[in-house]
Amino acid sequence: MDTITLTDSHFLCVLQLASPALPVGAYSYSEGLETLVEDGIIAHQDTLKHWLTSELRYGAIRLEAAVMLRAAEAAKIGNLETLCYWNRWLSAARETQELRNSSWQMGRSLVQLLGKLQPQLLPTINTVGNPGNYAIAFGIAVAHWQIHPNAALLAYLHSWVSNLITAGVKLIPLGQTAGQELLLYLQPIISVTVQEILVLEDDELSCCSWGLSLASMQHETQYTRLFRS
Repeated sequence: MDTITLTDSHFLCVLQLASPALPVGAYSYSEGLETLVEDGIIAHQDTLKHWLTSELRYGAIRLEAAVMLRAAEAAKIGNLETLCYWNRWLSAARETQELRNSSWQMGRSLVQLLGKLQPQLLPTINTVGNPGNYAIAFGIAVAHWQIHPNAALLAYLHSWVSNLITAGVKLIPLGQTAGQELLLYLQPIISVTVQEILVLEDDELSCCSWGLSLASMQHETQYTRLFRS
């Protein structure tokens, strides 16, 4: 694997982007996990581990992370046309209304935050327009703060995994220690996933996410809900 060298500033920017304290509303989404728990498909630590592992290896999060990287590359060189293309592409790739809305809501929140923290990004942000996906806004921040692609992907996937583990801890429920054990277990899988995403060509962007799609669609009509998606 590549060795990543980060300055203190770059490292702190990575931590800030991946922080659960980032006010984008990620905590309010379970990506269908709530339905899977209610149906008994995910009932304990091992089944949650299997689900998250499968999503990292084959699921839609791989597409999202790959597009984030492409957005960062486009923003870095000022290719706004390509940036807008990937935003439209990612919106079209969403298979349910809930998944699309969650991406748009988190994207809107991150865009608003970036506009206040780094006003010089407003021309780029405004070009992408509304609705903008979370992965696109994340990529713009990665480009502006000159974060290494490996580090950006690690942060993106780690943030995603941490959010769903937190949801699982609440829903199943699991203990906090079990959640941290699961996060530690997934670290090497995240690292492998990053290396695979880094070499994906545009025509290789595909996933197997029908399980996520079905869970998300069922969540739209679930009687009791703790999460928005």
